[in-house]
Amino acid sequence: MTDQSTAWLVRHPASFRPSFANPMSDVETLRAILDLEPLEINLFRGRSGSPGGGRVFGGQVVAQALVAAQRTVDETRKPHSLHAYFLLGGDPTVPIIYEVDRIRDGKSFTTRRVVAIQHGRAIYSMAVSFQVPEEGIEHQSRMPDVPPPEASPSDEQWREKLVARFPAAAKRDWMALRPLEVKPVGLSPSFLAGKEQEARPGIWFRTRGALPDDVGIHQAVLAYASDLSLLQAALVPHGRSVFDADMQVASLDHALWFHRPFRADDWLLYIQDSPSAQGARGFCRGEIYSRDGKLVASAVQEGLMRVLES
Repeated sequence: MTDQSTAWLVRHPASFRPSFANPMSDVETLRAILDLEPLEINLFRGRSGSPGGGRVFGGQVVAQALVAAQRTVDETRKPHSLHAYFLLGGDPTVPIIYEVDRIRDGKSFTTRRVVAIQHGRAIYSMAVSFQVPEEGIEHQSRMPDVPPPEASPSDEQWREKLVARFPAAAKRDWMALRPLEVKPVGLSPSFLAGKEQEARPGIWFRTRGALPDDVGIHQAVLAYASDLSLLQAALVPHGRSVFDADMQVASLDHALWFHRPFRADDWLLYIQDSPSAQGARGFCRGEIYSRDGKLVASAVQEGLMRVLES
């Protein structure tokens, strides 16, 4: 696909963006965002949930790229891993074009490469692998013993505390669009930082409403959520936050593995840690458990963590 043809698609978005005149729930909005418009074979167009925001939320691009790849694969094959690089910040005021390269269709595995394009330039690149379901030996890490979501601060409580300390947080796309109910584990959310912490930060999350019985939708929603707070794990040991005015923070790459079936409209526990930070980069890992203790997914991310000089 040429830069010229991409630019034409970006300049003609009238047919793709549904009207927000009729109010939609946050979950319905998220589902609409994940329902990409097919433009041609292997070519899709997506929209952003907060057209007036500063940058496209990274989790949105991860989820939409995954949906684009899913649309080119037989539904009997499910994604088991994805590996991606964030190349440029996304512009929420224009569509994102997703171009899928059908790299390989094997007997057991299928591989796809997805490039997200805006203004004629690649902003995101992802490889995703699909597998025919198989039986085999199993083991998993044990879910940490943490308070249940009912004993954690409400979504509204921690958001109010966050905005009170960091007013600019209210402008973040994932704060404005709230398809997910999020509850930090414990009484001192890692989002607030302010003091050095050694504990592994964690959050409970689920969609605010029911989702259909479609494995692909639940996987896309988890991919969306996987970028919510992972980089914060590298800042917690230093008492810093992604919202600090003197911090330049951005996701650089992102990897996700799907291990077991799950529902994203039921509570999932996202436990995160950071084994290393150096070179103005933080390396973070995440484990996502279902409420009954099954390890359903794992995530890894490295991000820019640059302290700005005053």
